[in-house]
Amino acid sequence: MVHQGISDGVGAENLVERLAAHRTLAAAPRAELAWVASHGQLIEFPAGHTLFRTGEPIVELYVVLAGRFSIRVHRGSGWRKVMEWRSGDVSGLLPYSRLTATPGDTRTDEPTEVVSVHRDLFPEMTRDCHELTAILVHVMLDRARHFRSSDLHDEKLASLGRLAAGLAHELNNPASAVARSAEVLLERMPAAEAAFRALGGVRLSQAELAAFNELCERCLAEGPQQLRSPLEQAEREEALGVWLERHGLDRAAAESLAETGLALPALDAGARALGAEALGAALPALAASCGTRRLASDIQRAASRVHELVAAVKGFTYMDQAAIPKPVDLARGLSDTLTILRAKAKSKSVRLRAEVEPDLPTVDGFGGELNQVWSNLIDNAIDAVGDGGSVEVSARRQDGAVVVRVVDDGPGIPPEVRERIFEPFFTTKPQGDATGLGLAIARTLVGQHEGEIEVESRAGRTEFRVTLPAGAPAVSPG
Repeated sequence: MVHQGISDGVGAENLVERLAAHRTLAAAPRAELAWVASHGQLIEFPAGHTLFRTGEPIVELYVVLAGRFSIRVHRGSGWRKVMEWRSGDVSGLLPYSRLTATPGDTRTDEPTEVVSVHRDLFPEMTRDCHELTAILVHVMLDRARHFRSSDLHDEKLASLGRLAAGLAHELNNPASAVARSAEVLLERMPAAEAAFRALGGVRLSQAELAAFNELCERCLAEGPQQLRSPLEQAEREEALGVWLERHGLDRAAAESLAETGLALPALDAGARALGAEALGAALPALAASCGTRRLASDIQRAASRVHELVAAVKGFTYMDQAAIPKPVDLARGLSDTLTILRAKAKSKSVRLRAEVEPDLPTVDGFGGELNQVWSNLIDNAIDAVGDGGSVEVSARRQDGAVVVRVVDDGPGIPPEVRERIFEPFFTTKPQGDATGLGLAIARTLVGQHEGEIEVESRAGRTEFRVTLPAGAPAVSPG
């Protein structure tokens, strides 16, 4: 790194000419460019030089005359280039900027030459160089918009990754149940067909057919077999085997009958209504009928769960809807968000409860963005409480507004941390586990909806409170 003074007149004049040809500063008056030349310092950086490391203070304005450097930010899954500056750009600390420390590592990608102006000179610059200051403020606003857009995009990708992981876990159980039940159903179909052919061969009377149908209905009404423990199931098979032997039938049918919900008194009633021959043919058909209908019921329940999850994802993301403000049903958004995050809560044995006031008013805005807020707050609360904790979500109307609270019973947020939780890239989680953008994005999105977000925390209770202007009452579907 080479520092060059600009004390001689020729050097200063040459620098003014270079600044006059600078893409960003060319519109500034020549006298103001001369101020930069006389107060700044010309610095040359070699390729690969680190200007700043993450968290280091920024104290200088950089006018890039030649070369290129970029900033890389750790976004949870690794380092990512979020912005670069080339000849003709302005970087570093800018007038009126609230930026105090760099959010990432800044390094030169090739030999780079800049003019630096220390922040101690900013009061003089803003007083004497009005047009130059206006140009730099515009640069600051453009940079802030770029970072905000990039941050929101990356946080949405991170949330999408968490959503996909939780959804895959949650979908696995019902999808496996559908596949497993369908496979068993196919395996049992030949035996069921044979059992009903045999039953048809005995030519049941109307009274016997009515008794058989009654047994089928009782079978389904007795409750699901899977609620029994292995010991209870073994005891039931033994009792059924004894019953079959007592009625002169093969006890091999005990296993299939044990899978039904039939109690022994119901079998006794059926045996009295059916003759000996009809009973021998009816029991295998009965077991096949109950088993088939039970498997179909299992498939229906699992498929309904898949449908529920897909509907929750669709509602959470507001897919298929135009990106324009509209009345948002907060109750539906909170429900969809809780459905998406329930798998994570279950994996940590976290009790996740919700209480939403009936007929909650809508909020004008973007449903997908508000769901992003709820997702960030609830996800953080689940992480905060640890295994066996509790997270409560509530939504109520209050003084012309809707207030959503996310409360956890975790250890609380220390005061020194609480002051920084809304800063971009600030996180207390291990590197790679979080982007440090969730709460910063949440605050931005709430602000865009003309609301506010607040936090109160002590040991055993942390509450994030979001207040949004109420709109019209929500319309119930149907």
